[in-house]
Amino acid sequence: MAESKVSQRAADNIRILSAAMVEQAKSGHPGGAMGGADFIHILFSEYMVFDPSDNSWPFRDRFFMDPGHMSPMLYSQLHLLGNYSTEDLQHFRQWGSPTPGHPEVDVARGVENTSGPLGQGHTFGVGAAIAERFLAARFGEWLAHRTFLYISDGGIQEEIAQGAGRIAGFLGLGQVTMFYDANDIQLSTEVSEVMDEDTAKKYEAWGWHVQTIEGNNHDAIRSALDAAIAETGRPSLIIGKTVMGKGALTESGESFEREVETHGQPLSKAGASFSATVKNLGGDPDAPFAVFPEVAAYYEEVKAERKQLAQERRAAYEAWKAENPEQDAKLQRFLSRELPDIDWAGIPQKAGSATRNASGMVLAYLADHVENMIVASADLSNSDKTNSFLAKTTAFAKGDFTGAFLQAGVSELTMAALSVGMALHGGVIPVCATFFVFSDYMKPAIRLAGLMEQPVIFIWTHDAFRVGEDGPTHQPVEQEAQIRLMEQLKNHSGRNSFLALRPADADETTVAWRMALENAHGPSGLILSRQDIASLPAKGSRYEAAQAAAKGAYIVEKETGGEPDLILVANGSEVATLVEGAALLRQRKKLRVRVVSAPSEGVFRNQPEDYQMDVLPFDIPTFGLTAGLPVTLRGLVGPLGEVIGLSHFGHSAPFNVLDEKLGYTPENVYQKAVDFLSDFE
Repeated sequence: MAESKVSQRAADNIRILSAAMVEQAKSGHPGGAMGGADFIHILFSEYMVFDPSDNSWPFRDRFFMDPGHMSPMLYSQLHLLGNYSTEDLQHFRQWGSPTPGHPEVDVARGVENTSGPLGQGHTFGVGAAIAERFLAARFGEWLAHRTFLYISDGGIQEEIAQGAGRIAGFLGLGQVTMFYDANDIQLSTEVSEVMDEDTAKKYEAWGWHVQTIEGNNHDAIRSALDAAIAETGRPSLIIGKTVMGKGALTESGESFEREVETHGQPLSKAGASFSATVKNLGGDPDAPFAVFPEVAAYYEEVKAERKQLAQERRAAYEAWKAENPEQDAKLQRFLSRELPDIDWAGIPQKAGSATRNASGMVLAYLADHVENMIVASADLSNSDKTNSFLAKTTAFAKGDFTGAFLQAGVSELTMAALSVGMALHGGVIPVCATFFVFSDYMKPAIRLAGLMEQPVIFIWTHDAFRVGEDGPTHQPVEQEAQIRLMEQLKNHSGRNSFLALRPADADETTVAWRMALENAHGPSGLILSRQDIASLPAKGSRYEAAQAAAKGAYIVEKETGGEPDLILVANGSEVATLVEGAALLRQRKKLRVRVVSAPSEGVFRNQPEDYQMDVLPFDIPTFGLTAGLPVTLRGLVGPLGEVIGLSHFGHSAPFNVLDEKLGYTPENVYQKAVDFLSDFE
């Protein structure tokens, strides 16, 4: 059979399989998958370099899909490559199936990213491309590999697409090729009802190489991919004008293409005929999950060719490795996320400093010792103190990735998603920073980082109302509660989906950094103060005492003379205030008072129960103080506990005035604690 005919049969096979999956599940999105089948088939069978026998090979080309609702298309394509069984397709969207409604990262089967919330999937791909350029700048262009992105009308409209487009163009990511499936149909409307912008000119303005083609024409797809790959100095956008529901027919044989209804429901519910459509595409309605024999034979050839291309790339690696054994040893450490020996105790810290400054001291050290760390900041490096890292390196620039810093500009969500994409690529340790209040912008990417178990480190400074004169727009109140909810959420591996750490002083900050860097199974967040914080008391080395913070909560000051009358618990800036308040309670009321620092309730609840009861027993009155919502500490104070926090937004004033006005003083801690204990008399 002529190659062009086999190619068309393969695309039609993907269309049938996609429609069949949705029909069987009685839910899903067949229309887009049917329209995009031509491009994904041509891309995987003729252009991408990967090893079908080893989908986790680190130097493979990568495919990041943004419109997760088009998962039937991806699963069908990967089925032709042998990564999914017929049974897997037949159990689409069902309990325990490896084919969920929206793809979840599964590198062993060829799924590079979890997608669904539009806009993030292709931004992950841009982040992966940055990681690829970072590694190529250090080890050579022999490891260069391409990143292919797939986006839809919805993804193009999401705000994050603007940030990803701007940064990819600005950095000249020539290894990136993005296919825009422009079928002009959305879930509930046609695209013309919501926008009329010139997408091509928009991307050209960002510095992209742009082509517009008939997205179902195989020769046009090939020509566009050839041109995109030849363009090495700019990312490429291929706008493919595709046909939603391509091949769909009604029962009477009339075309049902380009209909909005095929976007989000099975063909039979949309008004088309599933049986007539399958017949129209050359299939058997009684066996819709069948792979055409000629397509199966063709894909055996595809797999052999892809494996041969991978072997050629592997040969380049082996030649480089033979001449550069020490460099290869470093590369393998990068790829396995093996950390170097770090002298945490030797990192200098100034007593009484702001924890953002303490973090800066750690970053300055790590810049010299962790060679595969990439740090990003959303136009705040001089304030979030990532500038201490930048001082030891340079920012990425077009064509120059020898540095290790990404100036992300004012685009917090984009920065977060880029960092997640870097982690998905592997070989680098991504860190990104901004003010804590702006974690609101980042939440969608934080959530997917937790779901995908990607070890991104988020730095959030200006952690409370003590931001001061900037006022309530910049003063986080509810943000810590939102982030700590992630600590309570388990990922698919049964681990906490997020590690949230709010250290109480400079030495706890060093410990928190160690915890975050060693957390290889999910994202971590460091929540840091703008203002100076008094170092906590310790018998001997404060740094040694702070090691106990690695258990999530620990006793800073232990009661004397018997069981405690009262336990005071907090994290971050408030712990030092509790220490001073405890001194007043001891002096004036002769109470036995314990002070506990709890930088991470999630970590604490993973400790043995006897340790938890030793630190925070449920039968002792416990008083919590937080600069956020009281619920932030509610899980730590137990049934006899009370939490003092904020129930309102902040105010514009110097931070010390805010402490006084809002009651965050030792004297108020004393009075509130006395009132609290009176309820037990």
